[in-house]
Formats: sequence, C-alpha cells, structure tokens
Amino acid sequence: MSVRTQSSEQPAEAVHRAGFACFVGRPNAGKSTLTNALVGQKVAITSNRPQTTRHTVRGIVHRPEAQLILVDTPGLHKPRTLLGERLNDVVRTTWAEVDAIGFCIPADQKLGPGDRFIAKELAGIRKTPKVAIVTKTDLVDSKTLAEQLIAVDLLGKELGITWAEIVPVSATTDQQVDLLADLLVPLMPEGPALYPEGDLTDEPEMVMVAELIREAALEGVRDELPHSIAVVVEEMLPREDRPADKPLLDIHAYLYIERTSQKGIVIGPKGKRLKDVGIKSRQQIEALLGTPVFLDLHVKVAKDWQRDPKQLRRLGF
Repeated sequence: MSVRTQSSEQPAEAVHRAGFACFVGRPNAGKSTLTNALVGQKVAITSNRPQTTRHTVRGIVHRPEAQLILVDTPGLHKPRTLLGERLNDVVRTTWAEVDAIGFCIPADQKLGPGDRFIAKELAGIRKTPKVAIVTKTDLVDSKTLAEQLIAVDLLGKELGITWAEIVPVSATTDQQVDLLADLLVPLMPEGPALYPEGDLTDEPEMVMVAELIREAALEGVRDELPHSIAVVVEEMLPREDRPADKPLLDIHAYLYIERTSQKGIVIGPKGKRLKDVGIKSRQQIEALLGTPVFLDLHVKVAKDWQRDPKQLRRLGF
C-alpha cells in the first residue's frame, strides 16, 4: 500500500494537462469542503448536515502546467424518495464522464455500509483512475488515521479496486490539499486550458446565490428540514436610477418547504430566523458577486415537492 504524504517527489512535466475530477462519498464525507479548499474560494456550499449539495458544482484549479476542473456531486445514498433517485442518477452520470474519481472517506468514522455501497459501484467503473482520499484527518490521532488508511487499502483489495493513490488530507487545516492536486494532475489528459484564467466555477450566478441562501437557511434547523428546503432565485436585477459608483443589485428569492407546519420553523418567532438567514446569506452573496445587494426572501409551501416529478422539475431537479 502506498500512502502519499507531502515529502513525495513529483516528476517535472513540461506538457499542459486539463481535465475533470469528481469527488464521491457518502453524504457529509467532506467533498464540498475539499472542493473549496482546492479552489481557494467558496464555490460549493458546506453544511454539517448530510445531503446539502444538489447541483454539480464545478470548481476550477488553475496551475501553470494544468487546469483541474472539480465536479462536486451529491452524496450517493440508498434513495427513499424520487429526489433521492434523481440525485443518485446525477452521480452515476458524472462518474461516467470524468478523468479521475476521488473517493472521500472521513478519518473519524469507521468504514460503513454506505462506503461499501459506493465502493462496489466504483468497482464496476473499470477505466477511470480512482484516488482514495481520507478526509478530516485533523479530527483523529495518528493511530486512528493509520487504521483507516489500512481499512481503505483492504476495501480496495477486497472489491478489486486498484487505488491510483491513497491520500490523507484535512481541508479545514489545509494539510496535504496541494499534494492532492499534484496527484490528480498527472491523471488528466494532455490538452489546453478549458476555462479562462480567473474563472473559479461555471455554475450560473443565480444557482450559486440560491445555494448560499439555502446554506444559511439550513444552519441551526433541526430534524429533517434540510431535505425539505429548495431555493429558487426569481430575479436578479440592478436597481435603476443608481449612480455608477453606488450600484445595488435587487435579488428576489423563494424558499420552498413541503408542509405548512415547517413555515414557522423557517421564519422563526416574529420573523427573526428568516431575517438572520437574509443577513447571513446577503454577506456571502455580496462577497461572491462583489456588489451591494438588497435581498428579498419569501417562504412558500410546495406540498411534498420531493415526491412530485412536476414540482421537482420546476425547482430545478
């Protein structure tokens, strides 16, 4: 078993490479946090609740010798709803189209049935190189980490997966994140850059804004609400009659929930919770877009939208 750590020698390559890598893993395995750490800016929403990513967010890592485009997929899981099935389809489609797959396994949790479920699926994808990434290494001691690395190696042997690399990383403390990029780059095909220098993601701004609002709305909400919140940005328009040096962007967005009883949870007593969501997400949106924003949020009930194909389509799934 070869586990990579920072001291490994990297061969110098003159050719330019560009390609796609995706991170897979069960929900809350640290995929979005890793994407953000590699890109160096927030492009994927993170939450300590599982199942928050619903869109394939591409983060773009620019290097002089390479361009690495990271595709962040929803966590693969045993689906219970139509939304769950759609999310799993998105994952499998993505796997079939990338140049390398990074399988994220958290260091602080023993390998479980969810990891095996994904590893079995990966074993069926023969041609694509697979890198095992043990995430959240800052949360464990060296003995626990060593045990997890051995377990990952054995899982590969058991299922017939040859890991191109096994890399321990911590995205929050930035440990070995650069090394991971160094190891993914040689797996990319030779070719020119696919995106202009400076682009960090190709995700449309309205979708990213909706994700930031959704992230703020998920924070501190208990029980099963995360699955039940969808955000749609109805419009983003520059306010008219503003002087050029004082622009203001008007953003109107709807938070959709499944049941009337959830409305009070999202809005909070005297509207305080929704107001906090507005303040928090507005700061993130302004940082993303680089312009002052007026954010208008409304909560609507879309009954059982996760099980209704028509509503799923309308909400972008």
